[in-house]
Amino acid sequence: CIRDSARRWLWQKGLDYGHGTGHGVGYYLNVHEGPHGISKYRTHPLSPGFLTSNEPGYYKEGAFGIRIENIILLEQKNEWFNFRNLTMVPYCRNLIARELLSEVDIKYINEFHQLVFDTVSPILRENNHEYAIEWLRKETAPL
Repeated sequence: CIRDSARRWLWQKGLDYGHGTGHGVGYYLNVHEGPHGISKYRTHPLSPGFLTSNEPGYYKEGAFGIRIENIILLEQKNEWFNFRNLTMVPYCRNLIARELLSEVDIKYINEFHQLVFDTVSPILRENNHEYAIEWLRKETAPL
């Protein structure tokens, strides 16, 4: 199940997060739009074309919290389903502890950052926002 896959790394450490992993987005523009979601409270099946948030996180009571919330689109390619990330904003480099990441994590972040740069920089260039392109280049550089 998707919900379990998102939590497995925390579960291996005896940890969890108390919120859903995702919720629907868009039909009536509510914050947590149904009928679908990635949560123990939502059982409606996901279908191609559904927009869903992807928001795993962890909160250590009284200390800190971290949560990523991207919007993803469920697509079907032949008999397979996949999620396409629609949120094109780089992860904050100041909040990434590279030494805690696996090579797989680093590869994922670097590929995501390249996608963000390749998607957003032409729009910035078309609108003559060179200062923003430089910022984006710095923020999406490989870890």
